[in-house]
Amino acid sequence: MKDEQYKSPVFPKWVNTLHGFVLLGVTLVFLSVTFVFWYWLGPKHLEVGYIPKQPIAYSHKLHAGDLGIDCRYCHFTVETSAHAAIPTTETCMNCHSVIQSGSKTGEAEIAKIYASFNEKKPIEWVKVHQLPDYAYFNHSRHVNSGVSCVSCHGRVDQMEVVQQVEPLSMGWCLDCHRAPEAHLRPKELLTKMDWKADDPIATGRIIREAYQIRPGEDCSTCHR
Repeated sequence: MKDEQYKSPVFPKWVNTLHGFVLLGVTLVFLSVTFVFWYWLGPKHLEVGYIPKQPIAYSHKLHAGDLGIDCRYCHFTVETSAHAAIPTTETCMNCHSVIQSGSKTGEAEIAKIYASFNEKKPIEWVKVHQLPDYAYFNHSRHVNSGVSCVSCHGRVDQMEVVQQVEPLSMGWCLDCHRAPEAHLRPKELLTKMDWKADDPIATGRIIREAYQIRPGEDCSTCHR
């Protein structure tokens, strides 16, 4: 009876600590999965850097940068409408009816514009900056408040192909609504891409007061 009382245990003593390692492992897996979904699969990493292939190889660097064409020439409703208009074939033809490229590649792309014009088929440009249907954004409201194209779209005048440079997430928008000063400039300098104030915050405070800018932060501002 005495010998049976002191028999060796079925499992070794180290098994007593096994539950601690299992708990630690489960915790690490949970934190890792959470990090992957929150960080790598968030809007900032899914959308920033998006560069769709366009039906015509249009260079913003050439047109907006080297030639200095104002953004509002092509996106002509940006000051008066919630949406910034996508240029029509007729807008392109205003110049390219008389201007040809000196390279074979350029001539081939311009030929696509002529084809669109002659066949009366619009150029199917691919939208770069997408917002969900439940989010409301008004271009004219921002532009007329002194928010430059650069703040949301980056230095488009340096891009051969336009890409998304900002996450356009709710948190990103709210950061600007809470402290818009760094993004404000005089309205006459809205499309001057390389303009920078000596003291952006101080300049922004003056403009904010002058334009009476009071960005909303409640849900109904963007979700209507």
